[in-house]
Amino acid sequence: MPISLQQIAGGLLAVCLAAASSAAAQQPTIFLADPTIFADKGTYYLYGTGHNHGFPVYVSTNGKSWRQPADTAQRLALKQGESYGTTGFWAPQIVQYKGSYYMAYTANEQIAIAKAASPAGPFQQTTLTALSGSGRQIDPFLYFDESGKVYLYHVKLQNGNRIFVTEMKPDLSDVIPGTEKECIASTEGWENTAKAEWPVAEGPTVLKREGVYYLIYSANDFRNKDYAVGYATSKSPAGPWTKYVGNPIISRNNFGYPGTGHGDVYFDAKGGMHYVLHTHRSEARVSPRATGVVDLQFKPVKDAPAVLEAVPGSFQWLENR
Repeated sequence: MPISLQQIAGGLLAVCLAAASSAAAQQPTIFLADPTIFADKGTYYLYGTGHNHGFPVYVSTNGKSWRQPADTAQRLALKQGESYGTTGFWAPQIVQYKGSYYMAYTANEQIAIAKAASPAGPFQQTTLTALSGSGRQIDPFLYFDESGKVYLYHVKLQNGNRIFVTEMKPDLSDVIPGTEKECIASTEGWENTAKAEWPVAEGPTVLKREGVYYLIYSANDFRNKDYAVGYATSKSPAGPWTKYVGNPIISRNNFGYPGTGHGDVYFDAKGGMHYVLHTHRSEARVSPRATGVVDLQFKPVKDAPAVLEAVPGSFQWLENR
């Protein structure tokens, strides 16, 4: 039976509409940089850099579709004036410790820790103060070791962005003087593709598997399309660290989006491991940076630490709906 021009045109239109719908479904709808996800009692909480006066919070029951609280007063988990800082609210991390929730974060290019009764906040301080430390320091990550010690991984702006670790007091009130050590600096080719005078290694996340510590980090300036994620391993939380020879494990070259990096690891209800991260807004624009997630897995290696891999094709935007 012959096909009319009208039928052909109708078919083409249907294909175009389907393609447009698919493309629209792939567009980012949440714009938080330096994101982190905290799972608690069947609910996921998403935080990140994205507000001048604190940290927005999104909530999800499935880890895919997210919403902010209906009450606009509750949309910031931490607000300026209730905790340390007046500007530069960056890179939060949430932990549960001794019956309370804590947020480690950056403000005024210093690190502070606030406390709350709920993951949604409000995170507050009795005394509005930053942690001790010299110079400018950002990107905190608290790690609770099996030894009972608490470690604060962070970035010092010192001849580049360099990752350090220091021990914390058991009550998280401050660092322990004299325990700070450097972990990672940007020295590899993939870590400084622009050959910048100020090399960048930042956004640390640490986890442990079968006696091996994995320090996940991002390198290159975040405005660089080559911003990417790699990792290093150690037998000790204080190092020394050995960078994985296959770095980067997440980049625009293997996931197709510019500026992939600075996120955090979280586990879903079934034990699946994921890395929430940000990308550039588009190929042409850096900001506002968009929020997505990539699946992670460990690949066993004989007589060597398991390789941490990002699962190909697993990238998804987080959806605000």
